[in-house]
Amino acid sequence: MNKNIAVIRGDGIGPEIVEQALKVLNRIAELYGHSFTYTDVDMGGCAIDKWGDPLPAEMLKKCVESDSVLLGAVGGDKWNDVPGPMRPEKGLLRLRAGMGVYSNNRPAKIWPQLADASPLKKSIVDQGIDFIIVRELIGGIYFGEHKTEVVDGKATAIDILTYSEEEIERIGRIGFETARKRSKKLCSVEKSNVLDSSRLWKKVMHHLAAEYPDVELSDMLVDNCAMQIVKNPAQFDVVVTENMFGDILSDEASMITGSIGMIPSSSLGATTCGLYEPIHGSAPDIAGKDLANPIGTILSAAMMLRYSFDMAKEADAIENAVSAYLDAGYRTADIMSEGMTCVGCAACGDLILQNLKKE
Repeated sequence: MNKNIAVIRGDGIGPEIVEQALKVLNRIAELYGHSFTYTDVDMGGCAIDKWGDPLPAEMLKKCVESDSVLLGAVGGDKWNDVPGPMRPEKGLLRLRAGMGVYSNNRPAKIWPQLADASPLKKSIVDQGIDFIIVRELIGGIYFGEHKTEVVDGKATAIDILTYSEEEIERIGRIGFETARKRSKKLCSVEKSNVLDSSRLWKKVMHHLAAEYPDVELSDMLVDNCAMQIVKNPAQFDVVVTENMFGDILSDEASMITGSIGMIPSSSLGATTCGLYEPIHGSAPDIAGKDLANPIGTILSAAMMLRYSFDMAKEADAIENAVSAYLDAGYRTADIMSEGMTCVGCAACGDLILQNLKKE
């Protein structure tokens, strides 16, 4: 099978971690007889430096025309003072909107080898951590109007949060369908005691529930959900929520699994052309020092194979190679513990490669 993958190496540690994921994809291609063509795309701070734009139109076109997109990370302190519309993160928002990827799926699953790395008590971790946060990705306050103006002589900032019934329904269906493939439990998270957008969210979710009688739907306020994730994460199977709430909760969920560097994510819309990226940032403080953990990016590549290319066995092979790497006691600095062997970013990729076998 031949696939064209748009590759955004990005900023900070992005190029280092993407390189390891590409090595793994190349080995998969050899083992299974596939052909992956990589198209380099500039986005983020590097695109600002090169083109004066965080996502030039021709770069977005390359992404939209690809079979899927692999992204490292964008942003950094270097670009903190550029005008708001030109910040690196604006390129990412425009990429999501341009690709129409409205559903971001972030798993929060603890690897048994890393149970001790979780900041939660052993008694909580032993109950299990294995859930997915389905986050609406191209609506809400991040895509509403943003402005700062002077009102009565004082600077006043305004950010508009808007959701339509259609936007809620399409992400709600993703939540229900995902729950149907797992343990058939869906928790809808909102702030309906305060926000009109959340009241509409809750109404639409309950209307949809009639179409999914096999899925148990529950409602939870976002502040309570934030508490419950650290108190009793085992209660969750699939969580569906709006853009900003999902951004915050998914980062919290990643940390209870031991390391943000281990978590992949997928973003999909109406087609199989998806955006795949680790959920961590560009970490400019360790960029170029061979310290980054590339596993989140490698597992994102595995998600691409599974969800966009229908290559389940190939994805299993990558995940099994990561598990074997952890079993052997190798760790990057972010997940290092006593008795383990500390390795750098490149060595991590090479060791996973050694464990990669055809399933």
